[in-house]
Amino acid sequence: MPDIIESGRSSTSYSSEAGKAIKNRNLNVGLFQQLRGVSVVNGNVKDLTPKVKLYVEEKIDLCHPERVHICDGTENENSHLIQLMQQQGTIVPLPKYDNCWLARTNPADTARVESKTFICTESRSETIPTPVDGVKGTLGNWMSPEKMNEAVKERFSGCMRGRTMYVVPFSMGPVTSHLSKIGIELTDSPYVVASMKIMTRMGNEVLKKLQETDEFVKCLHSVGTPSSGFIEMPSWPCDPERTIILHKPQNNEIVSYGSGYGGNSLLGKKCFALRIGSTIARREGWLAEHMLILGITNPKGEKRYIAAAFPSACGKTNLAMMTPKLPGFKVECVGDDIAWMRFDKNGQLRAINPENGFFGVAPGTSTKSNPIAMKTIFKDTIFTNVAATSDGGVFWEGMEDEVRAGVTITDWTGVKWSKQLKTPAAHPNSRFCTPASQCPIIDPKWEDPEGVPISAILFGGRRPHGVPLVYEAMSWQHGVLIGAAMRSEATAAAEHKGKVIMHDPFAMRPFFGYNFGDYLQHWLSMENRSSNLPKIFHVNWFRKGSDGKFLWPGFGENSRVLDWVLRRLNNEDCAQKTPIGLVPSAGSLNLEGLHDNVDMEQLFGLEKEFWLEEVFAIEKYFKEQVGKDLPAQVTQQLRELKKRVEAM
Repeated sequence: MPDIIESGRSSTSYSSEAGKAIKNRNLNVGLFQQLRGVSVVNGNVKDLTPKVKLYVEEKIDLCHPERVHICDGTENENSHLIQLMQQQGTIVPLPKYDNCWLARTNPADTARVESKTFICTESRSETIPTPVDGVKGTLGNWMSPEKMNEAVKERFSGCMRGRTMYVVPFSMGPVTSHLSKIGIELTDSPYVVASMKIMTRMGNEVLKKLQETDEFVKCLHSVGTPSSGFIEMPSWPCDPERTIILHKPQNNEIVSYGSGYGGNSLLGKKCFALRIGSTIARREGWLAEHMLILGITNPKGEKRYIAAAFPSACGKTNLAMMTPKLPGFKVECVGDDIAWMRFDKNGQLRAINPENGFFGVAPGTSTKSNPIAMKTIFKDTIFTNVAATSDGGVFWEGMEDEVRAGVTITDWTGVKWSKQLKTPAAHPNSRFCTPASQCPIIDPKWEDPEGVPISAILFGGRRPHGVPLVYEAMSWQHGVLIGAAMRSEATAAAEHKGKVIMHDPFAMRPFFGYNFGDYLQHWLSMENRSSNLPKIFHVNWFRKGSDGKFLWPGFGENSRVLDWVLRRLNNEDCAQKTPIGLVPSAGSLNLEGLHDNVDMEQLFGLEKEFWLEEVFAIEKYFKEQVGKDLPAQVTQQLRELKKRVEAM
């Protein structure tokens, strides 16, 4: 995002009011310094460690920014960035709420670009399994280091001319935790800086921590400078034709060009927390996973922590912030998207949420589906690509009951909208970026530097047919198979369209930082690290009946499933064995007070033909996509599942 200019392709002076404000502010505190001959307009170069300073200087030489802003993470700095983005037209205020803002992106820049995301290693096999001849690999994209260097040089050379390079020091996880990791993101986007302030621990505290370690993940980002012919939005510069996201695990390095949105530009999210994070986790013997973390307390006061992996837009935030319908139960939220988990000296798996905020999908979030989220997001929040209301608020699909009579709606592209139009008011991947600390049910230990103890791991996805509401793995190895075999309807968080059932192992398919076969082996190796492993379950809130309607009411009623999980953690005899795993025994699922008529037979029915097809699809996927890299234990677990299904 350019600073004082719009196109970013020509140098400019501080002639605007915002520019004068920058000059006056920094003249007063005497911070004018130089880095490679470039003015430092905020922060002190002396606060940068030698390694950070060298990294910044190298990228100044590559990107040629006009000025450098070392971020301090203060409210004063954030206010300046908000003022700047308003001037550029990047955001507009939402006066209905307290310190909330709406950004509209270029329509060409609205989602993660998986097809343009690469892992760069010396050999292809380090990154992705070798698929069968004639089959397109779907478990990641590989690029050689040489090609990466070419791509970076071609795109980044001079890309920040006339712009400010922001130096963003950030911590993934509490700064004091030994489970956390530090990053330095260099970006030309004030939208990214403001979002990173919400999503990470960012600023001076991290710079101080770096004085102790000087170890950090390198993150370079630019919105890009498009070639002629591209229809630009001055308020949202991007270069979609040349967008690329690159990861080099060997150097703990991330490079992102051409997109200003979401996981493409907030490099602490999927790029660091999952892709690079998973490679660090493998080296150091822990797990970096696409999982929510929640604490649940039963009526007896017994509390357990659960991690759960669902694909994007499949209800992670709703589960993490669930309002239980079962009396006496309480759910508290640790995180809604990512979990970093490591065994402690006693063999207990402990997890932190490395993020500091929620970057949630807006459509579908409502007072009915997620009242806690709705109580969280209307303060200090940046909304992106949602619709706007004439009374200074926001709107998206699911908020129909929230709009007062007479209020008009403008869609995410800035066009007047009504229900009669066939287009959605909010983009399906529109988001809210909001501080986690504002969540009214945030867990008291969500920032505990030791992490919270994980007792169970749930896998799940959108499966309209055949897959029961809940079942338990028979062993750790069987649980690894369940995670590896996950399938779900595609979501709007990436480029995929429609309702096709996609393989999404561990809800990590777009986020693996290394070969999926090695990733499975790493999960299997956890069995050797502890005798106190979490139990593994699979859940499916989305099964439909013969009438096409959902069989299970979901949302707060999912507490009934968690109640059964807790009882299984206490080794209660409330399960029966089936060919696919352990399901609730007759009458063991607490349905007391459930107003919906639930057809338990349809909800838990196991059809032999469906599961034979399921096993065939998994077998085919493993053979075509993973091949010789599939661990023998997973092959054996699949073979045993097939035998059990055939004997149904």
